[in-house]
Amino acid sequence: MGARPSLPLTGGCACGAIRYEVTTFPLLLYTCHCTDCQTRSGSAFALNMPVETSGLRFVTGEPKGWHHRSPSGAEVASWFCEVCGTRLYGSRRSRPETVNIRAGTLDDTKWLEPIAHFYGRSAQTWVQPAPGAECHEIGPSDFGPLAAKWRALWPEFFPGSR
Repeated sequence: MGARPSLPLTGGCACGAIRYEVTTFPLLLYTCHCTDCQTRSGSAFALNMPVETSGLRFVTGEPKGWHHRSPSGAEVASWFCEVCGTRLYGSRRSRPETVNIRAGTLDDTKWLEPIAHFYGRSAQTWVQPAPGAECHEIGPSDFGPLAAKWRALWPEFFPGSR
């Protein structure tokens, strides 16, 4: 880990109509290579950053939601800027305590290094995992060990996690 971020994290959409702050440190940072994330991001993967819902605050503008079912059948919403179409985050009805921010929408992305790669079975063959990151053929059944590993990397944001 190189650069160290500071709170609040700030970000927004491509056109600037929506600006946000994240006041709590992300719970995780991972890439998802599932075909759903590839389609919705228009890229080889999505860089996802779960945060506590209470830690996300919109400073300017309000995102619009597209409500749908995920491939697993979960009720989800994709939140985006209605002006430029930038997807900012996703939410799940079954997990109201967290939202999954698209980490590329942060102002400062220099510190981002995913701790894991999910859905490697559908990853593009040319994508190389981040050094030391866990690789999963699908998503992990238990996020607990991965979250503990993430907290240990950022002791200044998770006191008492070591």
